[in-house]
Amino acid sequence: LTCIVSMDPKDGWNHRFVPVDPGVIADQIETCAAVHSRIDAVKIGMLGTAPTIDVVEQALETYDFPTVVLDPVLICKGQEFGGALEVDNALRTKILPRATMTTPNLFEAATLAGMEEITSVEQLKDAPNVLAKAGPSLGTGTALDVFYDGTTLEVLEVEAVGTERVHGAGCTLAAAVTAELAKGASPLEAAVTAKEVVSSSIRHGLRGN
Repeated sequence: LTCIVSMDPKDGWNHRFVPVDPGVIADQIETCAAVHSRIDAVKIGMLGTAPTIDVVEQALETYDFPTVVLDPVLICKGQEFGGALEVDNALRTKILPRATMTTPNLFEAATLAGMEEITSVEQLKDAPNVLAKAGPSLGTGTALDVFYDGTTLEVLEVEAVGTERVHGAGCTLAAAVTAELAKGASPLEAAVTAKEVVSSSIRHGLRGN
């Protein structure tokens, strides 16, 4: 746990962001690594501050986890642009090179690839080693994700449920990818299974009011 994020109903449902102290993060990682003598894969989610990124980078160096899935959250909610840009640059230079696989959304994929915007499947080929989460954003009438490892380009599509992006779907996709990689699946196999997990969850989900 690197931060606590909640939605603020008094501010248009914008994000409330509270970072966890870097020392606490280091302690958590140390404990997990001590309890589990073998960790096959780890997932990294939102790293909202530069000190958080530094402590996670040090942990990756210390423990040398064999598989690292990075679900980047760029221009972190709750931050001013200048501070967020500093965090994004640190994430790109310190954490991204250590990632086995990344699972960005379209904005994040464009940023990581040094592009202004991604509006087509073809453009995703410029962001290697990635499972890019487009969902319904490209207007295809489907929920679309694209896997690309520098050689293989695979478009994963299912019928969209509604037209809005589902909150938490990207985090769930990255977690499922990590679990499959830990079980020995190839990156493409992990992507396909994770897509099925998320699609099924959305189709069978129960909604509140």
